[in-house]
Amino acid sequence: MSEVNLPIASFSPLYEQIKAMILASLQASEWLPGMAIPSEMELAARYAVSQGTVRKAIDELAAQNLLVRRQGKGTFVATHQEDDWQYRFLRLAPDSGEKFHLTSQFLACDQIKASSAIANLLKLKAGDSIIHVDRVQSFAGKPIVFEEIWLPGARFKGLDLEALNAWQGPMYAFYESQYATHMVRAEEKIKALAADEKLAKHLELSEGAPLLSVERVAYTYGNKPVEIRHARYDTSKQHYENKLN
Repeated sequence: MSEVNLPIASFSPLYEQIKAMILASLQASEWLPGMAIPSEMELAARYAVSQGTVRKAIDELAAQNLLVRRQGKGTFVATHQEDDWQYRFLRLAPDSGEKFHLTSQFLACDQIKASSAIANLLKLKAGDSIIHVDRVQSFAGKPIVFEEIWLPGARFKGLDLEALNAWQGPMYAFYESQYATHMVRAEEKIKALAADEKLAKHLELSEGAPLLSVERVAYTYGNKPVEIRHARYDTSKQHYENKLN
């Protein structure tokens, strides 16, 4: 008799399945950024599992910065509107150790057609509608960051320069508030470059001054890329800081 090869069933631990269900609720906007999610007891009853299983699932989502535990208050959906989270994706810090607060000036917000390179990063088709934004950020009255940002036109429909400049908080909080888009992770590429004429003008530097170039792709739930950002940092009085565990 010939040997029969049976398919091997895939298996994931129960807490991983509960984690996926909670994540699905986050993706569906059942619980919005800043909102409390149901208690562990309520979720255990909802999914017909133990509180320990729910706790382990929540622990993993908290470790991924998707949920935030608050002692005595419960567990909340992470939001970029909280002070501690506003600059979570910004690794630039003043050499002086001062509290970092950046002010923004948006220079342009135009609807254009996606190039093949931008479309590929945003998982769109070349020629699809995208929004291109230019922004300068300043610290203590001195411009230190020039950014170009690309966003999917369909997701950010109606975005314009007036709305951007009217917003006073961080940009990722704007995405949450106005477009129900929560950034959960980002990938960056970093290299050094010299300021060309355009960058030197925007950052009030001499042409050829050293800058740090940071290219970022940011993702929302479901690993969907929803923003490309190319920032050039003046690091003469700032540094790029990253903590590795």
